[in-house]
Amino acid sequence: MKKIGILHGMENTFPAAFVERVNQLAPDGIVAEPVSLAKVVQGEPSDYAVVIDRISQDVPFYRAWLKNAALTGTAVINNPFWWSADEKFFNNCLATKVGVPVPNTVLLPSKERPDDTRETSFRNLAMMPWDEIFEYIGFPAFMKPHSGGGWKNVYKVDNADELFQAYNETGQLVMLLQEAIDFESYYRCYCIGGEHVRIMPYEPRNPHHLRYEANFPHNPELLKTMEDYVLRLNKALGYDFNTVEFAVRNGVPIAIDFCNPAPDADIHSVGKENFEWVVDTAALFAIEKAKNHVEGKMNLTWGQFTRVGAMNLPLENLSVGTVVSKKEVAEPVKKAAPAKKAAAPKAEAAPKKPAGKAKK
Repeated sequence: MKKIGILHGMENTFPAAFVERVNQLAPDGIVAEPVSLAKVVQGEPSDYAVVIDRISQDVPFYRAWLKNAALTGTAVINNPFWWSADEKFFNNCLATKVGVPVPNTVLLPSKERPDDTRETSFRNLAMMPWDEIFEYIGFPAFMKPHSGGGWKNVYKVDNADELFQAYNETGQLVMLLQEAIDFESYYRCYCIGGEHVRIMPYEPRNPHHLRYEANFPHNPELLKTMEDYVLRLNKALGYDFNTVEFAVRNGVPIAIDFCNPAPDADIHSVGKENFEWVVDTAALFAIEKAKNHVEGKMNLTWGQFTRVGAMNLPLENLSVGTVVSKKEVAEPVKKAAPAKKAAAPKAEAAPKKPAGKAKK
């Protein structure tokens, strides 16, 4: 029996619906349930072929258990090693390498020194060239933590004075300063399994429970471009379950937030139609992962970025779509030689004349 588990916290509607849907759709030999944890011993495998992680970003104990489970063969969605290393500034940097537009962004050091550091710990840090930064970013701008989510510690600032006032409140947080995008439409896009995309009109200026009630003009070409960008980002990052947000300015979708490995899937916020899509798609993907699970093997998804690094390939390979080797990049696929015409059948040889008698 292969088990699919879901690890979750306070959310109610998605976990219960996911378990029910898997058990409706799965063939014999595959079953879903909420994860149950007690004793966790190093190096011992879990009881689960697949685990959907919805809470470990807030619970370090769960994160440690998931890494052990992944190391011993569980397919964890999303990869707990990558999610531990990932953060927003890196994601923006990666987007520039895969051809996805992002806002102008700079990284700011924490306003206060981290614990157990001194002034001498920052000998390599020069003074911030604020005038250059303001010229590059412009105002208004957003300042937010370089790692984290949930709209915590996010500030909109309209000038330098407001920026410095907000910066003084950020303590030891490392922050991003990011160009504000004056958008004409906005979208939130689910991506499950690295290939299934759901594009949802989204109005972030509405109250939370009304944000998916947006009615932007339908533009097939824009939707196609966003789907392409969503797939590029998720394939590069290696996320199995993620959302990407786009602010559309002058017809160009600009990726705003695409580091959401436990994105909101509550029916009361995303709405019934989107909810049903997420539940169905996640259930079918988890079932497929369980079918393909090989005991004792690493069953995680790794993105193109990690594969490029492991194969020591040029960074431009990230934009190829499928990571290929140096040789494949350098040597284009040769065209197949045209098929040779069938040779005409040979005429039958004429019977030989009987040899004459040898002259004496």
